[in-house]
Amino acid sequence: MALASLPKVVMGSVAFGVFWMLAVFPSVPFLPIGRTAGALLSAVLMVIFHVISPDDAYASIDLPILGLLFATMVVGGYLKNAGMFRHLGRLLAWRSQGGRDLMCRVCVVTARASALFTNDTCCVVLTEFVLELAAERNLPAKPFLLALASSANSGSDSPPIGISQTLGIAFNSKITFPKFLMGILPAMLVGMAVNMVMLLCMYWRELGGGAELSVDGKQMEAVEEGRSPASAKSTPQLNGNGNTMMSLEMSENITTKHPWFMQCTEARRKLFLKSFAYVVTVGMVVAYMVGLNMSWTAITTALALVVVDFRDAEPCLDTVSYSLLVFFSGMFITVSGFNKTGLPGAIWDFMAPYSKVNSVGGISVLSVIILLLSNLASNVPTGNFILLY
Repeated sequence: MALASLPKVVMGSVAFGVFWMLAVFPSVPFLPIGRTAGALLSAVLMVIFHVISPDDAYASIDLPILGLLFATMVVGGYLKNAGMFRHLGRLLAWRSQGGRDLMCRVCVVTARASALFTNDTCCVVLTEFVLELAAERNLPAKPFLLALASSANSGSDSPPIGISQTLGIAFNSKITFPKFLMGILPAMLVGMAVNMVMLLCMYWRELGGGAELSVDGKQMEAVEEGRSPASAKSTPQLNGNGNTMMSLEMSENITTKHPWFMQCTEARRKLFLKSFAYVVTVGMVVAYMVGLNMSWTAITTALALVVVDFRDAEPCLDTVSYSLLVFFSGMFITVSGFNKTGLPGAIWDFMAPYSKVNSVGGISVLSVIILLLSNLASNVPTGNFILLY
């Protein structure tokens, strides 16, 4: 692609520079507006500077990826309400043989969970519970937090639904879900093993000890409700009217007047809702495996959970990270505008002869370039830049 006019190249580079700066340093002193507002600002600058037309800006927003991200977060919210993460938390502590064993469990459980529920969800839900386990065993928290963060990133790379970059790659390359999964799974397993070994080597002495502790189900429920696990052993919290506060968990506050639900016992209602959440999620994964459209499959699954729940869906919809969706919308416009300047094409034309994927040397060069750009300019803009070419 040939370079655009000089004013367009300069203005587009300035707008992209704003995006890059706020994506890497969201709290710069002279413009502490954060990543989401920074992405919107750069997108607006692309339009104001006439780098990209308003119609092209709207067209550049990848709705299938946004729909899949939204639906995946909704499904994750219902699975959280159904107790999925409580079971994951119990796996971490069940018959644990000390700090080193607990470290390995954090790596494995987090990696596998992030592959289905996205790395953001796993980090948010499991962080407090992991901290509580470390504190009760008198172990340092830092190794487990590093294990949680690094394992969530490595594990979420295996399926196309784990993170936005893999979503973009799967959609743009038209690689099927099974082929994508099997192609990247070996690398993910190697990365997870290397990560685990490195953490154990770094913190071998600090992880010595740590007696086995049993996990109280109420403690994990407290984590899912956003409270400290230790508070689960105290008396129930009261609201301003002196009434016991009801959690947002699926087993509580079922206000439906549907006749079937009203005739069932509370235990049966809870069992039905939880079982349905697990069954439709498994069905969603099966649909991915047989090649159905991932975006509409996830949206259909999320809608099925909303309808069958027989309650106002607002509490669960509130758990969706709408700021993340806005960030990606602004990023799509910014990257598309920057591409119209011709600079990405010129850069790629320079690198292409040295980074061909049909040779070991080319793959090595491309891997090093992506590694450096991801650490210097964040993996999000780097991933979308590579996807363009």
